[in-house]
Amino acid sequence: MPSLPFAAWAYVCGVVGLAAGLIATASYDGVDWPAFAVLAVLFLVCDSTPARLNVERARVSLSFAASLASAVLLGPEGAALLGVCAVVNAQRSISPVKRVFNGAQFALGGYCAGGVFELLGGHRFSGCQVGWVLNVFGPFVGALVTFVLVNMALVAGILLLGKQETPRELASASGQLAVGCLGYGMFGLLIAGLWSWVETGPFVAVLVLLPLYVARWALQQTRAQRQAQAATLAALCQAVETKDYYTRGHSERVSRGSVMIAKEIGMGHARVRAIRYAGMLHDVGKLGVPTKALQKKGKLTDEEFAAIRLHPLRGLEIVRDIGFLDEALAGIMHHHERMDGRGYPMGLAGDEIPEFARVISVADAFDTMTSNRSYRRARTVDEAKEELLRCAGDHFDPGVVAAFLTVLERDGWAPPGAVSVPGDGVAEVARRDHDDPTSPLEVT
Repeated sequence: MPSLPFAAWAYVCGVVGLAAGLIATASYDGVDWPAFAVLAVLFLVCDSTPARLNVERARVSLSFAASLASAVLLGPEGAALLGVCAVVNAQRSISPVKRVFNGAQFALGGYCAGGVFELLGGHRFSGCQVGWVLNVFGPFVGALVTFVLVNMALVAGILLLGKQETPRELASASGQLAVGCLGYGMFGLLIAGLWSWVETGPFVAVLVLLPLYVARWALQQTRAQRQAQAATLAALCQAVETKDYYTRGHSERVSRGSVMIAKEIGMGHARVRAIRYAGMLHDVGKLGVPTKALQKKGKLTDEEFAAIRLHPLRGLEIVRDIGFLDEALAGIMHHHERMDGRGYPMGLAGDEIPEFARVISVADAFDTMTSNRSYRRARTVDEAKEELLRCAGDHFDPGVVAAFLTVLERDGWAPPGAVSVPGDGVAEVARRDHDDPTSPLEVT
């Protein structure tokens, strides 16, 4: 946080000041201090072992359960005080400023949740009240939703003011984050509901740790599986780029460009992830193309040209059984189709072309034009933009081109450097489109 802009620092100070004022002026007369001590220990244990999600840099703290239980068992003031425990989180990687901010947001979230719980008619458990859980379920859900919204709003504020995320990126990731937070929060009702039903009420905290950590393990397994999938895709890309050394980094750049377009046109988080995979693997079919054709410096023969035109089909054959690719398969198969129907391999036209393929086509062509290849030097970014505009409507989807140019203007693009090949310099020869009338650009 030391590099935060002034507005973000002012926001942090405002949130911390508000929480500090609330804690300092609250009345704690009705707080059950033995229960507070047990919940504080549970909070610290859980807060020190957050669950990692598939959303980049996102974690869900297990302490949500303790905070929601405190909103029921301790009231708004006790829940706010419990949130301050986040300041002493055991994770050494968290800076003091982040600890203080986390404590402030938990305190404000807990106070608001406790207030909503009471406002909706919820009451604390006392004695063996049959049906208590059913009576407070509605108020608890209201408190849970309030707690999650307050925490997500406070975190969104610092991410936006600190320019670490864009509003579109936050909106895309918020769904999965909200589900994780709501799921963990429901354990708070379990803690509160069992507290007085067990002879030693505080022992409930220990009992609840087991299902909490099972849930955490399940989330971590999902993340590990996603990382294994990414490693598999990276290995396939590496195989392609080892075979065709002039395209090193091309798959990653096409993937990045496709994601930029996808976010700009409003694709959801799941589809953005799928198109990232499609961009990475769009040229995997080149593993079935003769190496001499990929690295040839002059015009291709009819046989070599035909082999290259088959690479989308070969790519589909290679990855079609990878179940998690889903919609990405259509992007891999059809990224060389054209809006006027003169592309390949199926000659689709207009809206017949899958949206993923139309997006990848633009990102692929742009990176190809701005990269050095065996048969010609790279064009400048401005020249590539002009070519995209010239071919919009015939070759490319005009809406996708417009979205890509918008995001390029806003975020820029870093073209790759020259590729050095042993015994050879950067080729400076004519384009090798084999007199192909279907493409104003490179056919590969």
